[in-house]
Amino acid sequence: MIKIILTFNIVSIFTLLSSYLTISRHFIPEQLKCEHLVHPMGVDTNTPRLSWKIVSGKSDMRQAAYAVIVSESKENIDQGIGDVWQSGKIESNQTFIKYAGEKLKPRTRYYWKVYCWNQYGEQATSTESSYFETGKMEEPWQATWISDGQDTILQPAPYFRKDFHVSKKVANARIYTAVAGLIELSVNGDKIGDCFLNPMFTRYDKRCLYLTYDVTNNLRQGGNTLGVILGNGWYNFQSYAVWGFENAVWRNRPTFCLELYLEYVDGTSETIYSDTSWKTNLGPIVFNSIYTGEHYDAREEFTGWNFPGFDDKDWIHVIKRDVPSTNIISQVLEPIRIVDKFKNLKYEKINDSIYLYKLPENIAGITKLIIKGERGTVIRLKHGETINENRRVDQSTIDIYSDQKGGLDPFQTDIYVLKGEGLEEFMPRFNYKGFKYVEVIADRPVNLDSSNIIAYRINSDVSPISRLHSSNDLVNKIWEATNRSYISNLHGYPTDCPQREKNGWTGDAHIALDAALYNYDAITIYEKWMADHRDAQLDNGMLPAIIPTAGWGYTWGNGPDWTSTMLIVPWSIYLFYGDKQILEDNYSNMKMFVDYITSVSVNNLTDSGLGDWVPYKTIADKELLISLYYYQDALLLSKIAAILGEEKDSKVYAYLSQNIKKSINSKFLNKEEGIYASGSQAELSGPLYFGIVPEGYKQKVADKLAQRVIEDNRHLDVGLLGSKTLLSALSDNGYEDLAFEVATQKTYPSWGWWIENGATTLYETWRIETETISRNHVMFGEISAWFFKTLGGINIDESNPGFQTIIIKPRFVTSLNQFKIEYKSVKGKIISSWTRKNNEVLLDIEIPPNTEAKLFLPSVESSKITINGESQKDVMPSGDGSYILAAGSYKIKVNKH
Repeated sequence: MIKIILTFNIVSIFTLLSSYLTISRHFIPEQLKCEHLVHPMGVDTNTPRLSWKIVSGKSDMRQAAYAVIVSESKENIDQGIGDVWQSGKIESNQTFIKYAGEKLKPRTRYYWKVYCWNQYGEQATSTESSYFETGKMEEPWQATWISDGQDTILQPAPYFRKDFHVSKKVANARIYTAVAGLIELSVNGDKIGDCFLNPMFTRYDKRCLYLTYDVTNNLRQGGNTLGVILGNGWYNFQSYAVWGFENAVWRNRPTFCLELYLEYVDGTSETIYSDTSWKTNLGPIVFNSIYTGEHYDAREEFTGWNFPGFDDKDWIHVIKRDVPSTNIISQVLEPIRIVDKFKNLKYEKINDSIYLYKLPENIAGITKLIIKGERGTVIRLKHGETINENRRVDQSTIDIYSDQKGGLDPFQTDIYVLKGEGLEEFMPRFNYKGFKYVEVIADRPVNLDSSNIIAYRINSDVSPISRLHSSNDLVNKIWEATNRSYISNLHGYPTDCPQREKNGWTGDAHIALDAALYNYDAITIYEKWMADHRDAQLDNGMLPAIIPTAGWGYTWGNGPDWTSTMLIVPWSIYLFYGDKQILEDNYSNMKMFVDYITSVSVNNLTDSGLGDWVPYKTIADKELLISLYYYQDALLLSKIAAILGEEKDSKVYAYLSQNIKKSINSKFLNKEEGIYASGSQAELSGPLYFGIVPEGYKQKVADKLAQRVIEDNRHLDVGLLGSKTLLSALSDNGYEDLAFEVATQKTYPSWGWWIENGATTLYETWRIETETISRNHVMFGEISAWFFKTLGGINIDESNPGFQTIIIKPRFVTSLNQFKIEYKSVKGKIISSWTRKNNEVLLDIEIPPNTEAKLFLPSVESSKITINGESQKDVMPSGDGSYILAAGSYKIKVNKH
């Protein structure tokens, strides 16, 4: 009774305040998310994270207070009644909170709404309520894990079916299914969901993921059928790989468990479980490998197998299987979907049985074959990034690794056998590839044209959040190529290349991390990947070089220069999103990792790792570069400990970081010459980038770096680690024009050299001719982040993460006439755009509501700068030389260049 009275009183307040709605149309909380997703299903935490953005058409608009209400009823939430939780009015500008109401129930939809007040006391509410839906929570699984009982070496994929009867009208129906392997689910013949390669890859003996599906509209009164096809994925790896997935301790025939909860309109309910009453058979998918391809014999199809009324007398009953892992976690992240489609491809007829199709760009994805032909015709769809002199797909960069089973498991090749019954379509279910070309090879003459092949880009469906344009077309193309490379290597975790490895190389991922987070809303993928880190970490704190792994990578390539993902990823996510959850989830693992490095270091230095991988020419000192990452790890851990209130740890690791810095400088810094080690580009830019150069020597080292770059013909001479530090070390120390020269070179070695030679994605090495090169690698992608941080000048204020305070510090490089970035941060859109006009730079800045910015401009006389028409004399900088900008739009003139 008390709860009802309180609810009524708060609603009354909201009703009275609604009179402000017309006034406050320029101040609205929108883009509501739970767990960083829109309308997520399967939420399994009792304290889900809720966030929103303030949208306003007025300048200097700030949130002064908020209130959140939660209800199980859409009707109640629309009336402003929060019968599950009412936060009350909280005076805060925060737009990111945790639910703190009564314990959430499993398998329940909760609606929620946000009310906000601005600094003038005006109140507004989100125009639409949002919702999230809990998963099974702590509810135990009642379903049985089932499989077809076959051996791991059996190649055809298992099909499963279950008939059941629905006697009443269904109000709600949900399927929860945990899977080891990959699943395609159907109800009454309809595929459920628009996702591919579900669930995501984990270390199956430590963690399995379950999926949640709304199937309310797929059911009908009377007979119904559940259909399941299981793919091998990484669970039953049947191909050969250097990295040993075929020998994984978890390897087994794919298996799943499933629970279908039915709620009827009359208030009753029913549950359908996976059990031994289900039936199974082998079907037309005669082979599937996440690594190589999929083989499909259409002659083996059984029409109607997933519809009611199908005669399954020849199907056998399933067997019960042991649980692969007792740790079954809901998959709450952006899934893999088709995100782009390529039709009417250019094609060439090589002869009457071979055709070559060309895409406009290199992608990761799949192809659909649409064909009509003679029964038994065998079609091979061979995918590749390049073609040879004979106009055939060239897979030499893959073939050097393995001849898959003597040609029976060809790399990047799907095989389809026609049934010969009119127009047929084939598209693989359980594989993806990296390619720009598709070679169609038939075992007999066929007539094909541009309509016979459609290509699809598939990747984790993370939202693009940025736009970049400049007067230098090469800059635009490098940015586009970096983005293509990133999404080509995002399939539930960040990978190195889509065509031959698909491995979660740690170093590749953290080097390109800032580029990723400036361009895509990818937090859910990285949160999942950090759980993979926790699964992979040994008791002594060691991490492998690739994650997930079946055991490879603990003895090679896993020094701190690579596996510092354990700290770099959580820290970067925290800075970009302002969300401490990822720090809390991984804190103990971070400590274990840094303590492990300490245990194997000597005199606070370590050379365990790969160093400046795939350099152009100069081999940088490994111990120097790897010890810099050790220093960074200790420093970050100290900062994270302070944020989490672990003051003792913070002091311990701060002290450690200072000792590492002293050891590095003591061994490698030549103070007289102002160089580290031999003075190569990587050896000089690394200490500058990580901030270990002692006071009084920083400019001297920067000058030496610039001199070295000039001596190197204004081209880069670095590998992977140096590519992270070189441009920023130059531009942060007065050499932005030289950095831009390096970034936009078109001759070897450079990013532009790739583009000039037809690249639409980034490559694995500076050399193009090498036989081992992958042409879709994101690891050299830091340059894209440099465009944002330096040319656009959009940077994070570490003391106010999540872009609560934005640092704007653009560099107006002399050889660029126009540059613009639009970046949708977690707080709203940030725009930094500048144009050079004669001796004047015109800078347009947009700061989102509920934030402020610190603008740093070139140091010139006060009469040379105006902000919105006012000279610098009237708009004075703050003590650190910055101009404090409230939310709004600004036009700035800088008369310098």
